[in-house]
Amino acid sequence: MTALFATMAVSIAASDKDEMMTKEKAAWQAFKDKKGDAFKKVVHASMIGVYAEGISDMKKEMDDMQKWDMKSFAISDYNVVAVGADTTISHYKVTIEGTYDGKDASGIYNAGSVWKKQNGEWQAIFHTNVKEAKPAS
Repeated sequence: MTALFATMAVSIAASDKDEMMTKEKAAWQAFKDKKGDAFKKVVHASMIGVYAEGISDMKKEMDDMQKWDMKSFAISDYNVVAVGADTTISHYKVTIEGTYDGKDASGIYNAGSVWKKQNGEWQAIFHTNVKEAKPAS
């Protein structure tokens, strides 16, 4: 019986992880493709972003979307932790190739998001990412 419950818990956790990674990828893809309407479907209107450059709200995210020329992104090491039935926290690495405001912004970023389920839909309410620093030589 214990093995059955453990198997069920792992199965449920895996499906939650897959669902949240799909949402995370959708947000990144919409941002990369500069599709504001698609981005707003998976990111809450009152989202907050915390970055090395400062704090963002949805308006700043939309403005910054236009400054990015993202060629590609790849998410790895994706993990998600449920915090109750309607909130999750994800953390992962994302490798980006592209420029921001004409300057190379390619590299590996450590990222995290908080997702909240409202009216049956998951939306990001918080996001952060920071570029990994090169080791001192």
